[in-house]
Amino acid sequence: MSDAMNRRKFLGAAGAVTATGLLAGCTPALSATPKANLDAMIFNFALNLEYLEAAFYLAAVGRLQELDAAGGDSSKVILPAGFTGKNGNGVPFASADVRAYAEEIATDELNHVKVIRKVLGAAAVAQPTLDLGPAFVAAGKAASGGAIANFNPFANDLFFLHGAFIFEDVGVSAYKGAARLLTDTSAGGNLENAAGILAVEAYHSGMIRTLLYQQRNTDVTATLKVSDVVQAISNLRDSVDGDTDVDQGIVEGGKANIVLADANGIAYSRTPRQVGNIVFLAPGATKGGFYPDGLSGNFSAILAL
Repeated sequence: MSDAMNRRKFLGAAGAVTATGLLAGCTPALSATPKANLDAMIFNFALNLEYLEAAFYLAAVGRLQELDAAGGDSSKVILPAGFTGKNGNGVPFASADVRAYAEEIATDELNHVKVIRKVLGAAAVAQPTLDLGPAFVAAGKAASGGAIANFNPFANDLFFLHGAFIFEDVGVSAYKGAARLLTDTSAGGNLENAAGILAVEAYHSGMIRTLLYQQRNTDVTATLKVSDVVQAISNLRDSVDGDTDVDQGIVEGGKANIVLADANGIAYSRTPRQVGNIVFLAPGATKGGFYPDGLSGNFSAILAL
């Protein structure tokens, strides 16, 4: 009998059972719903955050006007009265080192705006209105129980570091949480770019936490030291972002806690909804806080995740 006849005989005798079994085993793979491509929405969500960070750091070093050339809009940045953040009118830094750190981070954040806008192209959302004045006052009051009434992160070196602390850890957890949602895993693709930005945000976070730890025993008010204020900011973020405990101050158990990580030494994740809760300064909100008119773009699909 020919090979072809042998194959037909085999399939005739056992094919029904075998084929049924194979197809049954493959059903999950064949019927699985393809992962939704939310990459553009995720990167536009990140772009909103990068607009905020870039505006904050650029204003701190008197370079806010550079935001316009990168596709932002400095006219839509609300600042404390009498402060422009442009043409050298930045924080009156007492430390040349802190100024140098601020300059470096400002350039990084500006570049993040540029690269994300380049990746998105015509789909990039415009910069929303950003509140770097009253929102900080509200955050300061909330974090200190009213002890800090008019917090201005541009007043001096130490207040600048506290302002930076509000943002940096959130950025790290935001990129970490979004990684699982990205579909483009190609070399030089969206996931790799997001991982690269996450790493830089983590460097920034470690820098800010280290500088604050060095001044942990400095008095901010009559009753609060730097470590107390930082812990209060951490507690505020943790109270509004949801039920999970994914935040820490710079001192844990009386020891330095520069690296914000879980018991396994892994950075925490936040969903877009949790990040929104923090930047809006209210759980479930869609505007307010640092984004008085809300984010630029529609993010309902990822805020629901």
